[in-house]
Amino acid sequence: MNSTILISVMVSFAISVLLGPGVSPFVRRLKGGQTERTEGPESHLKKNGTPTMGGILILISVVITSLLFVRDYPGIIPVLFLTLGFGLVGFLDDYIKVVLKRSMGLRAWQKFALQILVTGIFVFYLQRYTDVSLEMQVPFMSGVYLDFGWMNIPILFFIVIGTVNGTNFTDGLDGLASSVTVLVATFFTVVAIGTDSGIEPITCAVVGALLGFLLFNVHPASVFMGDTGSLALGGFVAAAAYMMQMPIYIAIVGFIYLAEVMSVILQVSYFKLTGGKRIFKMAPIHHHFELCGWSETRVVAVFSIVTALLCLVALCGVV
Repeated sequence: MNSTILISVMVSFAISVLLGPGVSPFVRRLKGGQTERTEGPESHLKKNGTPTMGGILILISVVITSLLFVRDYPGIIPVLFLTLGFGLVGFLDDYIKVVLKRSMGLRAWQKFALQILVTGIFVFYLQRYTDVSLEMQVPFMSGVYLDFGWMNIPILFFIVIGTVNGTNFTDGLDGLASSVTVLVATFFTVVAIGTDSGIEPITCAVVGALLGFLLFNVHPASVFMGDTGSLALGGFVAAAAYMMQMPIYIAIVGFIYLAEVMSVILQVSYFKLTGGKRIFKMAPIHHHFELCGWSETRVVAVFSIVTALLCLVALCGVV
């Protein structure tokens, strides 16, 4: 067990670090530079041209490492599928935006349809080829699970797609999504080991891949993960949670994801209802704090600290 954990983290980290220097030149050859919105924080305009689609690095590291253990740990298959599936959706969106220079990328309905398709295959695999129950463990209540019967499947779609898009919104500052998610992945690793769930090789692989990616993604970032990385990470978080019957825990350890997506929903809804008024200076909420005078690194640090503390709270709730 200990060797599996160590090997998974170190192999994934090594792949990420070794391939990292080659990602930026590769993306530049594709002319895949970031384009910042002019209505965003002024400090972000200098990021124009920074290579995006760096999530490829995360996906390669996680996939290669996971394949080394898939025979002995078949439980990682659905987690790997959802991670890779959403990563490919994100890659297609990134490719259209930054390489083909179509600013909107995939149309909203196209992206949503692909997300529904990937999630549908995931739930089909869980129901047909695993004994994983869709019942949800209630935090701080030993042995108590919520079972909504046939509603478990619609709820799964809502949680998976909500988590994926929340993670996507979190990817807006150098190192933010990476820093938050490496803590969430560490939480799931600890639980996976403690419950002997059999998915620890991939949770460890994500930890290693993100630690390596952060070497290139911390402020000032030399590469961004793009939708390729953020959608993949959202898929990983949702899949890992469901494999351990812990989707409710996403609201705790993934509070930042929830805050980010809710800030967008509230901002847009309030803007439309009031004819142009805003709740936040800018959404997602990390930009609101920037416009309040926080530095980019301070926002990342605070959001990471909040996530670390909530992961500890969630661990106390695993009874």
